[in-house]
Amino acid sequence: MNMKKRLSGIWLMAMALLSLGAFTAFFVAQMWLNLLFAVYLSLAIIQVVTLIVYLWGTEKLRFRPLILLYRLCYATSFLVIPTFVFIFMGLISQYHVKIPESIDATNMPVTDIVPGDGTVIYNTGTVYVFFPEYTSIDLECEHRPSKSDDTITWCSGAAFQHTVSLSFTQENIEGDHASKGSFYESPYEKNAYVAFTCANGEFSFESDNRSEAIRKAADAGGSGFMQFGLIRDGETVMNFDRPRARCYRTLAELNGAICIIDSVNMMHFDDFMKELERLGVTNAIYMDMGAGWNYSWYRNTAGKVVTLFGLPVPWSHNWMVFRK
Repeated sequence: MNMKKRLSGIWLMAMALLSLGAFTAFFVAQMWLNLLFAVYLSLAIIQVVTLIVYLWGTEKLRFRPLILLYRLCYATSFLVIPTFVFIFMGLISQYHVKIPESIDATNMPVTDIVPGDGTVIYNTGTVYVFFPEYTSIDLECEHRPSKSDDTITWCSGAAFQHTVSLSFTQENIEGDHASKGSFYESPYEKNAYVAFTCANGEFSFESDNRSEAIRKAADAGGSGFMQFGLIRDGETVMNFDRPRARCYRTLAELNGAICIIDSVNMMHFDDFMKELERLGVTNAIYMDMGAGWNYSWYRNTAGKVVTLFGLPVPWSHNWMVFRK
């Protein structure tokens, strides 16, 4: 066996192992997108099959179409490394950055976890509680908010999108929504959704007359969107079957103030909900924290942008922003 063939064997074995490792990471981290799931699984299977054919002996391939097919499969091995890098970046993005400027609230009475001057962050040991400085809360659509906009104190993903698409349409945002005084009706809505609105500096959560609440906010020049309700008037109304640990986020009302609550580390959803209940959260809606969809950042009291999850995906098209 010549050196070229030995190197080809080493390359194929390495790519087969790497592709299997990448798919396993994708599966375990629940970075679910049906299209990517099929692509990554197919890529891993192709690498294994190509390696088996190589070990069996490529010289035994006599039929020309089979030889061309083998070469095509061999060529796909060069896609494994960029695929692994993409999945690795997505996996890393599942972990929340540490926030040393947060206030230690592990032994603090819940009633003391309240807004302060500027953006304030508390760390209960289980979750971070963010109280961004704001005068308005807007829904930005299509164009991702710029970190150079120094009026923004918080930015994160907002509503679900019905399909994964690089192009943007208002109809693809699930649930009726409003952005800066404009109302948009959506054909996609679920009974478990709750409307969050903000107009004239006042926020509200509405479970019953959701569309009317969002239309009213739009008429007042405000914004609003729909998401799954977690807690309503102090009562848990939604549970998700999430067997694996991950980071979670909610937009919530705590001690009469609006806040964002993130899990400090990856955790099970039941434990996240128990902490919300312990804190006495009045109202809360689910904010998707899947890889890529968890893109978020805030501006601290010194005016510096702190990135929490920095991997934006090109098919994410709407964000919630707090503005001072």
